[in-house]
Amino acid sequence: MKIVCPDCHYTAELSDDFTSVKCANCSLDITYGEYVKHVAYKDKRYRNILSDYKL
Repeated sequence: MKIVCPDCHYTAELSDDFTSVKCANCSLDITYGEYVKHVAYKDKRYRNILSDYKL
C-alpha cells in the first residue's frame, strides 16, 4: 500500500502485512509502530493517537 513518507513526503510503501514502511527516495526503513510514533511526533495533530497503540 502506498503511504506518505514522514521524512521526505514522497511515496513510501507499507507492506501487505502492515509490519514495515520503506521509502525508496530517502531510504527510510522502519516498522509500522515506529512509523506511527514518527508521524505523531512530527505533526501535533496526531499526538493523541499514541494512546491508541501499545508500542
